[in-house]
Amino acid sequence: MDLYYKSTRNSDLRVTASKAILTGLSPDGGLFVPESVPALGVSLSGLKGMSYQETAYTVMKQFLTDFTEEELKECIAKAYDEKFDTESIAPLAKVDNTYYLELFHGATIAFKDMALSILPHLLTVSAKKNEVKNDIVILTATSGDTGKAAMAGFADVAGTRIIVFYPKDGVSKVQELQMTTQKGGNVDVVAIRGNFDNAQSGVKAMFEDKELAEELAGKGYQFSSANSINIGRLVPQVAYYVYAYGMLMENGEIEEGEKVNVVVPTGNFGNILAAFYAKEMGIPIGRLVCASNENKVLFDFFKTGVYDKNREFVLTSSPSMDILISSNLERLIYVIAGEDSDRTAGLMDALKQCGKYEISDDMHRKLKNITGGYATENQTAEEIKRVYEKTGYVIDTHTAVASYVCRQTCGNEEKCIIASTASPYKFVKSVMTAIDGSYADKDEFALLETLRDVSKTEMPQAIKDILEAEVIHRTECGAEEMKETVKNILGI
Repeated sequence: MDLYYKSTRNSDLRVTASKAILTGLSPDGGLFVPESVPALGVSLSGLKGMSYQETAYTVMKQFLTDFTEEELKECIAKAYDEKFDTESIAPLAKVDNTYYLELFHGATIAFKDMALSILPHLLTVSAKKNEVKNDIVILTATSGDTGKAAMAGFADVAGTRIIVFYPKDGVSKVQELQMTTQKGGNVDVVAIRGNFDNAQSGVKAMFEDKELAEELAGKGYQFSSANSINIGRLVPQVAYYVYAYGMLMENGEIEEGEKVNVVVPTGNFGNILAAFYAKEMGIPIGRLVCASNENKVLFDFFKTGVYDKNREFVLTSSPSMDILISSNLERLIYVIAGEDSDRTAGLMDALKQCGKYEISDDMHRKLKNITGGYATENQTAEEIKRVYEKTGYVIDTHTAVASYVCRQTCGNEEKCIIASTASPYKFVKSVMTAIDGSYADKDEFALLETLRDVSKTEMPQAIKDILEAEVIHRTECGAEEMKETVKNILGI
């Protein structure tokens, strides 16, 4: 049976999966959601022994029903190949009594690779299905990882351009170099003088700008998104939670049907929303735990029912979570609002106009299986040190936030999967300083070999590549200049 998608702000709008992927953001500013979350389609025991590629197909065919088997399998084969440094794609590391789902084995050593390796292929197939003649302009805001993963995925893909905006002083040196050295004739990256929320708001404003859309069309372009607002980003992420459950059964760590908690370091909410969809499909997930850093807007929301971005923005050692406007939360709001698009639109308008909204008591009660926790900068550093000294396993700053929150909320008795979202090599200075404070004055790049020795892991190819790469992109602009910058890049 075909599955269609509707907008969180207009339930009457109904489009195919390929149209939702191609459009990215609904014309009314809403996000596309499936009319219903499909069932998994196989028994839990059937997940045991599946490869990552087989699991991805099992999950994605349920969501992307207007793709043929051949189209979907080809997209999956192109995405999950030798770009990943492990055959299992997303290995599950048992450390002490916790399971770390390593999502950082792709080309840019962060979890964004899991979805952005396949999105370009889903998008180009979607364009053909919808007989699109324009070039697709991928417009993306990044807090550090999405940008590089998107640029790597779309570099030199025919019929596409990609423009990435990132906060100039809000990413690590490694993250910035990964973006500014990216090759590709269709690739541009711009540092904005502002934070991620400024970049994200600017991108969403351009998507909603009808005059700009007409100007683009006149030059043979149309916008789409590589951010997690695009359902083509979100659906592939569901697969790795399903795969993790299958691996736990395969390894004899759990019995079929046994519940596990999932703890996710979260900024834009897409990664934990994917786990929510996995649970809705039938994976026995107990609690979903949303782990925040000191920008704890989500923790406060789950505790109080009030979402309030009117607060100090904190630059932390886990920059991919330095976000105060969690766009993907809108999809969950739509669910707990009883799929009332008018109610959802009203809350989102309040956020835009006043910077805050409050959900009703009945909506708040529906969040009982989703909890929040947060870690301070000191607690994050202490967790890196604790895990290393106890086990020898080295985790990055984002994973450390989730690891700390997991201990605080789940205790030692409950089985938990922690989404390990980035390689420690990507945040080497913060990681090594946490392990030994004497490294604080050392050069960030000099510490890469030290981390290799300490972690007893090979330095990722992504790191080796940037050490010798030339900086190609040097464009900067103010947050209010993003639209003109895009027009200049595209020659409009």
